[in-house]
Amino acid sequence: MSALGSAPLDVLVVGSGVAGLSVAVRLADAGMSVGVVTKAELSVSATRWAQGGVAAVLGADEDSTDLHLADTLAAGAGLCDVDAVRILVDEGPRRVEELISLGAVFDREASGSLALAREGGHSRARILHAGGAATGAEVERALVAATWESATIVAERCFAVDLLVGDNGIAGISVLGPDGVPDQLRARHVVLASGGAGQLYSVTTNPPEATGDGLAMALRAGVACADIEFVQFHPTALHHPAMPRPLLSEALRGHGAILRDIRGQRFVDELASRDVVSATMVATMAADGVDHCWLDATGLERFSERFPTIAAELALAGLDPSSEWLPIAPAAHHLAGGVLTDVDGATALDGLWAAGEVADTGVHGANRLASNSLLEGMVFGARVAEAIESGRRSAGATGVMRPLLGASGGLPAIAATSLTSNEATVPMREDLRMLDTREKRTALQSAMTAGVGVVRSKESLASAGDALDALGIENGVPASADLGELRNLATVAAALLSAASDRTESRGSHVRAEYPERDEHWQCRIVRGAMS
Repeated sequence: MSALGSAPLDVLVVGSGVAGLSVAVRLADAGMSVGVVTKAELSVSATRWAQGGVAAVLGADEDSTDLHLADTLAAGAGLCDVDAVRILVDEGPRRVEELISLGAVFDREASGSLALAREGGHSRARILHAGGAATGAEVERALVAATWESATIVAERCFAVDLLVGDNGIAGISVLGPDGVPDQLRARHVVLASGGAGQLYSVTTNPPEATGDGLAMALRAGVACADIEFVQFHPTALHHPAMPRPLLSEALRGHGAILRDIRGQRFVDELASRDVVSATMVATMAADGVDHCWLDATGLERFSERFPTIAAELALAGLDPSSEWLPIAPAAHHLAGGVLTDVDGATALDGLWAAGEVADTGVHGANRLASNSLLEGMVFGARVAEAIESGRRSAGATGVMRPLLGASGGLPAIAATSLTSNEATVPMREDLRMLDTREKRTALQSAMTAGVGVVRSKESLASAGDALDALGIENGVPASADLGELRNLATVAAALLSAASDRTESRGSHVRAEYPERDEHWQCRIVRGAMS
């Protein structure tokens, strides 16, 4: 590790998903010294778990980027940044073609044309898949191979602890090396591309590594972050003890699978946006006094051929989709908010950039449109690389950064006001004092699942906050990666609870039981960091 920190890199990328590796490959090819830090192996990221595909308009006559933009804005429930969404849909097709040129292989029709599917919230079939439901794995494979060929340094099993901030902005990060020894990695630019925070919850589709590390680092450094209350729950996760929950791709519903209640009745439009389907499922399950619904895929032909990854997972669970309905329930899936950036990925801290799920570019608003996440990583990862290569270090007054920089246009931003666990009033309970790190992580997840799930209330949020405060999770520098992950989960949980308590309305993936309607007073971003 000491050799890694001996001389500053041009760029240090934290994370190894589609966004981070897109940045790394581009800047390394441009001749810059680039390091990639990942706490697992380079190929382990949430990207490889992504089944839904990549949404992009690739010249189909009945589709257009205007339609893709309209679908994204509708799903985002009034909180999308229109300029950022326009960039996403206009630049997306070019990024897909570039990925294909790197060697990514997408599904094709017998004629040789790319096979396009329709998913929830999309008005047209525009979703590309690889191996039926192994899209993320194929995207990751292509980028990992390119990264190994081009990066200056790849630091695997290296845990990022905190941002290092100097007089001129970012200076690097502090880390725990593979041997647990503290060190520092210096760089002129740092790109946070560390993914989401699904491990806040007991039931999630995210891998164990998704502990909100980059977002927590930014929050502790006072960098502006927003929209953290908007956690998307995927409606069709397999109701099964396996964790992460096996995901039954949106593509199944796009091909005709039906959602049924405990009586076998269809109760929701399967192609509605995810927030609508998940909330309807929760209400239906509560009314029926059950913990799951059913996905009926018995009418889908050639299931194992079209969806080999899902078929294999179902076989391991002892389920046959051709003859039996599949038990499903919502699971935490995607964090729409994150570190605020301009349309080129620059944050409020000079030299610090963010891309992918850790970032809040404004493209998702209050609810992400299906299959826009891989596309976001590809599009805005490329924009980060281009901006760094051009010599920039500071954010511009574009996208969701406009109100923070005093510019007109876009949605207003307000400062978060609610208490967080750093201002705890609940003393640590004596019976929790002796819990080990794993037990505290489980207790945190249980509290978040019970109090900050698909439907929240003032009482449930307060209960979750009290439970977290009582755990007494320390905010000091961690001595191990396990403790670091726990600290990060606690940091993000506090920010999420704060924003969810502030937002007294229901909008997108944030549903308040006592405020069931959307309130235009809350058509704004709740910012923690620079404005707080």
